[in-house]
Amino acid sequence: MQYEITHLPKEKWEGFIVPIGYTTDKYYDVTVNKKDNGFTIDIEKKDFDVPFVFTPDIYDYPDKLYQKHWENACASGVLVNNELIAVIETDQELWSNRLRITELWVHEDYQKMGLGHALIEKAKQQARNEKRRAVILETQSCNVNAVDFYMHEGFTLIGFDSCCYSNDDLKKKEVRLEFGWFNN
Repeated sequence: MQYEITHLPKEKWEGFIVPIGYTTDKYYDVTVNKKDNGFTIDIEKKDFDVPFVFTPDIYDYPDKLYQKHWENACASGVLVNNELIAVIETDQELWSNRLRITELWVHEDYQKMGLGHALIEKAKQQARNEKRRAVILETQSCNVNAVDFYMHEGFTLIGFDSCCYSNDDLKKKEVRLEFGWFNN
């Protein structure tokens, strides 16, 4: 089945809660070791002892469309029977000439059907059209499906933040990972 990606106007979709949730039995373990001459950083896929379940209510529903801090956000999505089943939101990072994917979500019933790929391709095309040097995004080290999907889509690890969500992100196995796709 072919799905149409359509613009989601701010006037209608501002504040829409993107219900990102997942369950995983794996994570990317991030370790930072201080040495006499610097640091070593290892990121290795490992198994959780018990599955990790992320639900949006854990962080008081942080994923919303057109949040105030994204000044130039633009959202597009796929609607089926007037219900949003997939969405991508981007914002220009003008100072570094990059395009940031701020939200990406596909309803679990519609995953593995090419919608995520189509939305990523839309962002890449936007970057080309705007002559942005890269598309960047963040995900969590415990969201293995997302990490693996982004790598499959041509993104590479460009950095991490070991205390983005709490002061215990490394222990909690929930480290912010930054990925980038370069517009060459």
